[in-house]
Amino acid sequence: MFESIAEKIASAFKNLRGLGKITERNISEELRILKSALIDGDVNVNVVETFIANVKTKSLGQKVLAKIAPEQQIVKIIHDEITALLGSEDNENFTTKKPIKILLAGLHGAGKTTTAAKLALFLKNQGYSPLLVACDVQRPAAIDQLEILAQENSLQFFCERDAKDVSRIARHALEAASNRGNDAVIFDTAGRLQIDDVLIDEIKILKKIVSPDESLLVVDGAIGQEAANVAKVFNDALNLTGIILTKLDGDARGGAALSMKGVTGVPIRLIGTGERMADLELFRPKRMAQRILGMGDVVSLVEKAQQQVDEKQRQSMSEKIKKAQFDFEDFLQSIEQMQKLGPMSAIMKMLPNALSGNMSDRDSDQIKQIKAIIQSMTIQERRKPGIIDQHRRMRIARGAGVEMKDVNALLKQFAQMQKMMKSFKGEKGKKNMQALAAQFGMFPKP
Repeated sequence: MFESIAEKIASAFKNLRGLGKITERNISEELRILKSALIDGDVNVNVVETFIANVKTKSLGQKVLAKIAPEQQIVKIIHDEITALLGSEDNENFTTKKPIKILLAGLHGAGKTTTAAKLALFLKNQGYSPLLVACDVQRPAAIDQLEILAQENSLQFFCERDAKDVSRIARHALEAASNRGNDAVIFDTAGRLQIDDVLIDEIKILKKIVSPDESLLVVDGAIGQEAANVAKVFNDALNLTGIILTKLDGDARGGAALSMKGVTGVPIRLIGTGERMADLELFRPKRMAQRILGMGDVVSLVEKAQQQVDEKQRQSMSEKIKKAQFDFEDFLQSIEQMQKLGPMSAIMKMLPNALSGNMSDRDSDQIKQIKAIIQSMTIQERRKPGIIDQHRRMRIARGAGVEMKDVNALLKQFAQMQKMMKSFKGEKGKKNMQALAAQFGMFPKP
């Protein structure tokens, strides 16, 4: 998501290079391209008009600062405007209230039932004892789906299969939560293919019974501008406290995320970023603005890594790297830890364009190939790659289902990596590390 918008924004402002001052004349075409990119990306037209006007007002007459390119200044302005458009609410507060009652609403197909389970797991990982409540009496399969997800993720579940009165189910669920000691109750409600009076009336009654702390609308990010209209109708009926935007890993153009807050005033609270149960995260406007502008979201990537990577393994590996004792067993372990973060395509989207642009769609296949080659080695070969002669290379290639040149290439690259690690030892190594980091723009050269 957002790739198309990000590419057009980048191309729009590359023509500003070398200018001494930003004027209406030299940015008019770029703003036109930006406006077109946003509308093509399904951003609400009224939101686009306001957005462009704000960018234009703040850009005009700005003196180009020394050592800062004009396009970088405008990107900074756009970044701040996108952040404001997405909302500046502190979503960290979402995870501090105990106990908490959460009512989920939305249309059929938005991923509401799956999101309910993801949210329960998210809260469980934050120290809550959540209870999932099945209030979708219109679709029996929804009850089964929620129960299966609860069982698979060791989550508590409540339903009354023969009941048709959602008010009664809700009251009984609240009693059950009190008896069980649950401090988070999540109500999965019925959806429809489109908004109708029956749907709205039922959810209104349910809200009155539950008195939720959070009334969240689950919206499929792929439905484009219609998402903002759906949010407006539900907000008028329920006075929503927030939105959960799902399927941000798909092919949606991203306009829904940029339109929601501007049209409804309702903030996006959480986002679904993948199919795995762990792929639900707090929505952070600044980080999303960075992704849209091709700056990546390295902070979120690091946080994701901290959740997945074993601390003892990380410390052990860090010591091995410092001592230049990193072997193929460590390398395999690193690959497996990285794969826990999710698909390579998702990881690439969190990196800045300058880095992710160097990666191809084949990277995921290459990682699988590298893993197969290492797994075809004996323990002794992994720990002492120097003993791998021609005969061993042939055997490893056959075991991994690859050609000899692939094994040779990996061994050569690994030897170069080990040599590089040795150059990082001691005080001289620190300077070498700084020089390498500076080449990749990680921090200024000393």
